[in-house]
Parts: sequence; C-alpha cells; structure tokens
Amino acid sequence: MNTPAHLLIGAALFGKRDNTKILAAALLGGLLPDVSLYAMAGVSIFILNISPQVVFGELYFSDIWQLVFSIDNSFIIWGVFLALALKFRNTFFIALTSSALLHVVCDFGLHHDDARAHFWPLSSWKFESPLSYWDSNHHAFYVAPVEGIATAAATAYLVMSNLHPFIKAGLVILFLAELYTLSTWLNHF
Repeated sequence: MNTPAHLLIGAALFGKRDNTKILAAALLGGLLPDVSLYAMAGVSIFILNISPQVVFGELYFSDIWQLVFSIDNSFIIWGVFLALALKFRNTFFIALTSSALLHVVCDFGLHHDDARAHFWPLSSWKFESPLSYWDSNHHAFYVAPVEGIATAAATAYLVMSNLHPFIKAGLVILFLAELYTLSTWLNHF
C-alpha cells in the first residue's frame, strides 16, 4: 500500500479519535516501516545526485538496502515490540506497534517484484505476492480501488471526530496524497 494509506488506516484502527497522543502513535507506526526507504532514496537522489532510475532499479535491490528493509519490515521485530508494549500496557506503543505490524502485514500481501524478507532474522525468504498495489502487471487495477475505498473510509471515520480542525486538515491532505499516488501508479505502471 502507499504510505498515506498505511498512516490513515492504521490511525483509524489503532488511534483514538479523542486522544491525539495515541492517534499520533498510530500514525507514526503506519509510517515507520517506510522511513528507511524515504531516507535512503532521498539522500541518494537529492544529496548524492544519483538518478531515480539507479536508486529504484539498482540500489533498491542491493543487498544492503534489502537488509535494511528486512529489519524495518520484519514480522518478528514488530511482533516482539508489540508483545513488549502489551506486557507493559503502554497504550502509546501498543498503538504504534499495532499500526506498524498492520503495515507490514498489508505489504506482505501487496508486493511482488519488490517483496521484502518479512521473517527476518529467522529467514530471508520473500513472498512474491500475485498482487501489487502499484504494478498493473500484478493486478494493481483491482487492488488500487480497494485501497482507495479503505483509505477513504478511514479518513471519513477520523474526520468525523472531535479532532482539532488542523489535525482534520492534515488527515485530508494525507488522503489527497493517497489519491494522487494511486493515480500516478496506475497511469505510469
């Protein structure tokens, strides 16, 4: 799924609409498994002046980048963090780790050529799903509308709460970013 979808769906499921701290935790959890990609691609493209074609055609699939993605997309690691959050009854970290774990579960089923080793460090095996959220060669034309509808429902649920208008505006901006990203993927891939 696109990152904005992860944030919004995670926030709707694990955030509390009347508690901005827990809502922020769920939003952060939806983001964390993608942070390394944004950081490494951003540094490579904007600081090191490496072309996006090299970044996403070569570096993305390099052993070191794949190791980083294996760490931050690991069911094992996020599962351990969630178990610790539950053990200590820390609602902030329960929301964060639950949202992050949902992120990697969704990615498990929606990545084909760009699959991650979700069982790291126990295994480097990658499930190449027959479905992709972005690649039309792997049914993105069917997946994208479902992702869009789920994200719209999550956004509506969050916006219909008593959140501060600035937070609601931010959530709507995330939703608009999701729609833009969905249309870009479908038009180019």
